[in-house]
Amino acid sequence: MTHEKTKKFLKRQGLAPHKKLGQNFLVHERTPKRIVDLAGLQPEDRVIEVGVGLGALTRPLAAAAAKVIGLEADSGIIRLHEKQGDLPANVELVHADVLKVDFASLIEPGERLKIVANLPYSISTPFLFRLIDHAHLMDFAVVMLQKEVARRLMAGPNSKEYGAPTVLLASCAEIRSLLAVNPAEFHPRPKVDSLVVRIGFYPQPERVRALGDFDRKLFSRIVHAAFGQRRKTLLNGLDGATRIPDKKMLAEVIASAGIAPSTRAETLELEQFVHLTRVIDKVLSSLPQKAEIHQEP
Repeated sequence: MTHEKTKKFLKRQGLAPHKKLGQNFLVHERTPKRIVDLAGLQPEDRVIEVGVGLGALTRPLAAAAAKVIGLEADSGIIRLHEKQGDLPANVELVHADVLKVDFASLIEPGERLKIVANLPYSISTPFLFRLIDHAHLMDFAVVMLQKEVARRLMAGPNSKEYGAPTVLLASCAEIRSLLAVNPAEFHPRPKVDSLVVRIGFYPQPERVRALGDFDRKLFSRIVHAAFGQRRKTLLNGLDGATRIPDKKMLAEVIASAGIAPSTRAETLELEQFVHLTRVIDKVLSSLPQKAEIHQEP
């Protein structure tokens, strides 16, 4: 549909894009079809779609996969599709918030999550952190993101885009750019460009396998604390975030990991964060009571 036809259709149905839900509907057929082609789905796949909207992406997904479970937070959109009966028979609509839904309940035993989403920009960051938290259940996610957010995920050290999401995702997945999408593809038109990326969790990328085993909860908390205030040194960022007895000891621990305490978080490679995690974990384990990092993500 065109912008004008989409607008009129929504008006007839008593609906309008929700700013609160970050709704920007895809209005041209070629882009959703291209996204599905790039996702590389197999005919036997079950795929989770986040944000069904008017079904522009849902229909080509249903044509490519055995089943589509569409998660939609807008009850009005759910009622629209139930009334119209306009989605393929292999689509199951679920009225749910993707930030709260139980991911494990969406898959069969032994199955991994395959997610394709025209994601509301307002929930991009918490959604990405949910993927990280459920990496053990994930196969891949093909996600439409604000271009700036996508660039942050693929950034390297010593850049302003490099941050906690970059490091945490790199520790469990590989991110690849698939498709640039301009604002004219949506109704209403967003004020930013978009980028579709593929976040591949399984099989584990070589860089992730090479990291070996480490305390991922501790790692996550260290990374969040280190990037909590970007202008602080690593020593100051982590100071008070653990129960390591004093700042002098913390400086010695950081130095023993081969990292200068005056280093800033954005200069560290993923592997350095993992090594630091192992060193801190070993030190904490030697204390009378294993310390905990208190700063929440």
